Amino acid sequence: MASGEVTQTAVAEKDLAFGEVITNSGRLSAAKMYEPEAPTSPFTVQQLARLDEALTFATRETGLDFSIYLGDLGEDTRAGAEKLHAATDDPTNAVLLGVSPAQRAIEIVTGERAHSRLPDRGANLAVASMVASFKEGDLTGGLVNALRMLSDQAGPAPKH
Repeated sequence: MASGEVTQTAVAEKDLAFGEVITNSGRLSAAKMYEPEAPTSPFTVQQLARLDEALTFATRETGLDFSIYLGDLGEDTRAGAEKLHAATDDPTNAVLLGVSPAQRAIEIVTGERAHSRLPDRGANLAVASMVASFKEGDLTGGLVNALRMLSDQAGPAPKH
């Protein structure tokens, strides 16, 4: 076959699939539906609901602003977590749980007011609890239990 020569397709019109057509030049042209991939998440809808409930409860109960970051924290995981913490709405009153499974790192960052109610010992216990759950493959349970432990440690929001 010479360059640029068109070959005839021997397909009957009745045998064409949906979205296929024989062009005037004799080639088969097919339209394919483009379906973007759904975003991937390590959590199911139910697990996200559990996390949201735990975050909401911890924040309401303590008056502290709890948040979770799951992903790469950068080369210096502590610095990465501190940068994320500083970007929260009220860093002095915020508690960030930074978890980077690929780096096998957990960082808990507390603001000045939050730290006075959540000493390092309480954060270390929450980290130990997360590690135990994560080893069992329970990412959601580890995060939910850590939030409960931290909110219990911080206690109710102080009355002004």
